[in-house]
Amino acid sequence: MFHYDYKTAGTCSQLISFDIDGDVVRNISFMGGCNGNLKGISKLCDGMTVDDIESKLAGTLCGMRGTSCPDQLSKAVREAYIKSLA
Repeated sequence: MFHYDYKTAGTCSQLISFDIDGDVVRNISFMGGCNGNLKGISKLCDGMTVDDIESKLAGTLCGMRGTSCPDQLSKAVREAYIKSLA
């Protein structure tokens, strides 16, 4: 199991923390942002694969920001997956 902390960009949340085991993501938590919504996203995505999270969340926008917390999560899990293979 590999623990990863991802510093977000362009969102209200500042950090996403999670564990990745192979390509399965667990124990997702956000620091900052919309507390209830992000807890819900974390629970829904717990146990999903990197590909599933990416396919469902990548490109989700929040207003005019060009990104969102779910979009940042999709970037974070891909980055962590790549680094876990190194």
